[in-house]
Amino acid sequence: QVQLVESGGGSVQPGGSLRLSCAASGFTFSRNAMSWYRQAPGKERELVAGFSSLSGQTVYVPSVKGRFTISRDNAKNTVDLQMNSLKPEDTAVYYCYTKLTTGGGRSSDYWGQGTQVTVSS
Repeated sequence: QVQLVESGGGSVQPGGSLRLSCAASGFTFSRNAMSWYRQAPGKERELVAGFSSLSGQTVYVPSVKGRFTISRDNAKNTVDLQMNSLKPEDTAVYYCYTKLTTGGGRSSDYWGQGTQVTVSS
């Protein structure tokens, strides 16, 4: 079955760095687009960074451009999010995400369990 497992979250001071990692299994990882989302308490879940092997496009939410970098290692079936110059507003639960075609023109969304990132003085 499809599994996405995040790791690397923690608590840091403003200006610090963290590297999140998502380990994937149960599908052909190298052929799938992967993304990172985040959700703060009381707020909607938002796309942070997305990586598409089909289009070659990498997209970042404007608030993290120049600070965050998404990357993938197809040999290890992992997708990482390097986060630098962290700000308090980056505090959220971060989720790994992918979408798989299930047949008949349908698809299913898959999410990891999430990893907490807290940025505070």
